Amino acid sequence: MEYTNLPDLSGWATLRAIVEKGGVNEAARALKVSQSAISKRLRSLEKCYDISLMERVGGRLRLTEAGEKVYLLAALTLDRQLALREEINALATGKTSLRMEVTFGIGEHLLPDLLLSFKEQYPDYSIDFRIAYSRNVEKQLAMERVDMVLLEHAPDHPDILVQKWMEDELWLVCGPEHFLFATEWLPVEELTNLKYVLREKRSSITESLYAALSRIGIDKLNTDLELGSSQAIIDILSRGKHVSFMPRFAVNERVSQGELFHIKITGFRILRTLWIARNRAALDHPVAEAFINLLRDSTD
Repeated sequence: MEYTNLPDLSGWATLRAIVEKGGVNEAARALKVSQSAISKRLRSLEKCYDISLMERVGGRLRLTEAGEKVYLLAALTLDRQLALREEINALATGKTSLRMEVTFGIGEHLLPDLLLSFKEQYPDYSIDFRIAYSRNVEKQLAMERVDMVLLEHAPDHPDILVQKWMEDELWLVCGPEHFLFATEWLPVEELTNLKYVLREKRSSITESLYAALSRIGIDKLNTDLELGSSQAIIDILSRGKHVSFMPRFAVNERVSQGELFHIKITGFRILRTLWIARNRAALDHPVAEAFINLLRDSTD
């Protein structure tokens, strides 16, 4: 068995950062090293495999076919390394820390207040949370890299226990300058005539939206922008040219204050459930139980 010329973790971390952060400059900022160090690490990694892992197309770096394979292995190995370190730490300290992942919408709007309340009620417990796309969250849980996830689709996996958390709805909203502001009802057939700014396609919000639209025969909206932040969408809406579908929990307060307007649609609603999910092999977790009790109390 050959153990010579192996890649190191810093090379894998560099490749992953370039891909996920969007370039060499961004990777350097994320890893807190110089751009020349990023380039040097990438060259060393390519030398290890004796093949180019990235190529420049249209002024941007993208993975080669070999690079795709190395990137997938790097991401998997780095995640497993992090999970192993956390598991070893848990063995040494006991179960006083919860590894949790949440989807972007939940992490951006609901989680901050919940974490503050949890810390006040359970000062001896801690929560290490990360935000990710729904499919990634499910994978992390199934492989026991995290203890619990909060998400907007119920995972369909034999090893995952799913519990209902709260009900939600996607609202069509606009800003005060939009011509539909204060319109009581919008005919459903008018949906295709509007200009939209939406969350990115991989988000649970957009996936829920298009699944609901497909049921009424709509397969495409006139989308000018796709953004990764709800706040950025709200800023665009304030300019008065676009509408958006957003979770009720994300915009309810702004609608109440008149900063946004909820446009009701005749014969069309997008109702959803938010879910708590845990791996069946790791249900005996006191921090998870305490946090679930807090979630239930918050929706009573």
